[in-house]
Formats: sequence, structure tokens, C-alpha cells
Amino acid sequence: MLTGKQKRYLRSLAHNLKPIFQVGKGGVNDNLIKQVGEALEARELIKVSVLQNCLEDKHDVGAQISKGADAHLVQIIGNTIVLYKTSEENQSIDLPS
Repeated sequence: MLTGKQKRYLRSLAHNLKPIFQVGKGGVNDNLIKQVGEALEARELIKVSVLQNCLEDKHDVGAQISKGADAHLVQIIGNTIVLYKTSEENQSIDLPS
């Protein structure tokens, strides 16, 4: 689990990021989760945008993606989900303790 201090730090890093995935009418599927997992391995911190035509609740979408990709759900703000996962090969983010 992430501490409040770590989440605040990750939110500050995510502020300038643009969402690289969009969840729409199709909702969350295995392919999306696989791609999010690969993106997290490469970047560690990403944003996912939940479109207006998505039939699922954004909190459910965030929970499904974070569970499927084995990532931490840092924040849901508006229709944007921020996810973090420590990269095994490209670790670039040093979390405060």
C-alpha cells in the first residue's frame, strides 16, 4: 500500500502527464489491462481517461484496471485515473518513505 505522503508525491508527478489510454463504451477488457501493464512497466506512472460514453462507473474502472495490472490506484480526479506500479527494469521514481 502507498502512504498518503507517497500518493501526494505521485500526484505531483502526474500533474503534467496526459492520459495515454481511454476507456469508452467497450469498458475494461483483457487487452486494455495488458496494454496498461506494459505501459506501467515502461513509465511507472500513467493516466487513463474515462470517456463520457463508458457505461461503467469510473471507480469500478479504476479498481478493475489496477487489480488486473497489479498496480496502485493513486487518484481518480474528474474522469481521469492515475495509476502507479514500480517498474522491474526501468525504475525511475524514488518514492519518499
